[in-house]
Amino acid sequence: MGTNLKVTLSLVAVAVVALAVAFVVSRAGGEDVPAGEVAQSVVRADSHRLSTAADGKVTVVEFLDFECEACGAAYPGVERLRAEYADRITYVVRYFPIASHPNAFNAAHAAEAAARQGRFEQMYVKLFDNQTAWGHNQQSQVETFVGYARELGLDVDRFRADLASPEVEARVRADAQDGERLGVRGTPTFFVNGDRYEQDPTYEALKKTVDDALAR
Repeated sequence: MGTNLKVTLSLVAVAVVALAVAFVVSRAGGEDVPAGEVAQSVVRADSHRLSTAADGKVTVVEFLDFECEACGAAYPGVERLRAEYADRITYVVRYFPIASHPNAFNAAHAAEAAARQGRFEQMYVKLFDNQTAWGHNQQSQVETFVGYARELGLDVDRFRADLASPEVEARVRADAQDGERLGVRGTPTFFVNGDRYEQDPTYEALKKTVDDALAR
């Protein structure tokens, strides 16, 4: 074998190894997330829980947008499910505001600002119960949300400050980033015990999935 051929073959081998390494690195930085990280991304220690099961057997996580009509349509069924199962399941809400919805981020900020005064669930209910009144308005609905805070008996000055704070913005974006890592593209998106729920978000379908999980 000639010297030139040996050099050429060596360079080809090096190139193949380099491409293989690049492929592995690319995959590691893509959508494939290790199982442990997936579990952590679905629900975190500071995630908002509307109910907590003592046995921790079933956890339902919803990535939602308060302005999303599909989330609003799913909301009555979710509330029925929560009422029926109460403390038998852990129900977690996570923010995933959609950029095309004019007040999605403001609404998420309002929920988070209320959470800082221990009123997350009350604001969650307020936002969905009144979604048709404030949703899909091009004008800012901040004053509407301040009105809700006042009705809930919150410290309004503190609420206003939190509503505009970088800490609240970062908290909302952290949820959304977890959703993106998990492949969430629209709302509502549910996970049951870490597995993505792929059926329609109706009460009946969610109930069956929860019942199956409880029976295991």
